[in-house]
Amino acid sequence: MKIEYYPETDSLYIDLSESDSANSVEVTDGVVVDLDKNGNIVGIDIDHASKKLNLSQIETVSLPAKTVKVG
Repeated sequence: MKIEYYPETDSLYIDLSESDSANSVEVTDGVVVDLDKNGNIVGIDIDHASKKLNLSQIETVSLPAKTVKVG
């Protein structure tokens, strides 16, 4: 799973799967869920993310996460 913020468009994308998106459904204003060919969620796109979410902190609880070195 990857979470990426795009400041130039103020959008946040949560990539949940390596599968390709085959369909997208807007579930509420500015929130689009991407689905694979079997209807499984592969990603979530949130427009105007800074207005909808607190982007200053990301917290994981009991997730088996690996550390990715940047730079």
